[in-house]
Amino acid sequence: MPSTSNFKHQTSNPRTWSEHLYKLYTGLRPVKLPEGFEWLYPYKSPEVREVLSKFLDKYYNDDKERTLMIGINPGRFGAGVTGVNFTAPRQLKEQCGIEHNFKPQSELSAEFIYEMINAYGGPEAFYSRFFIGSVCLLGFVKNGKNINYYDDPELLRTVKPFIVKSMNQLTGFHVNRSKCICIGGEKNLKHLSAFNQENRWFDSISSVPHPRFIMQYRRKHVKEYVEMYLREVEG
Repeated sequence: MPSTSNFKHQTSNPRTWSEHLYKLYTGLRPVKLPEGFEWLYPYKSPEVREVLSKFLDKYYNDDKERTLMIGINPGRFGAGVTGVNFTAPRQLKEQCGIEHNFKPQSELSAEFIYEMINAYGGPEAFYSRFFIGSVCLLGFVKNGKNINYYDDPELLRTVKPFIVKSMNQLTGFHVNRSKCICIGGEKNLKHLSAFNQENRWFDSISSVPHPRFIMQYRRKHVKEYVEMYLREVEG
């Protein structure tokens, strides 16, 4: 029997972001991938669905317009575990106050994103105006390592219909269509822009460097990159 929290999200006509996003993410149906690739599909787990429900109810229980920030696709140690984008188990508990039984691990991208969110004013202030998604709402692994949707031509061809369908669904609620912010540098911007040209989701797309790149190669300049992100989200 589903929990009360999960059951109330099962609605055909979402009235809030919480209902809209829960229905979207738990309704994702992965397609068959080329040989050697595997999906990261955390939403089949009852615990992930419960955590997602709590997160969405806490920050998205309204129908206000929000601007999207669009990453690449989830990784093994962040949303691939928690089901919440750019949020590893440690950030989910310590920053968002959501209890869970996941291994209390962190992840570099999540550390940067929450430093930025806290500089903005904290999760409640940030999530009231923004939602962080990704071009492909589910991630991939190959030989036990994270793979980006654009890393392999055959993979990209295979998942393009999935990407377009899920992005159409994501943007089908109260999204700011005038702009979105692409997280992930030139490659993600190139492909998101091409998808956008075909599907006209947004009037304009700006971009910011990927948090993992910042934390691995520009860590001494994290505060400068946080300020860059803040200028972008406040612009």
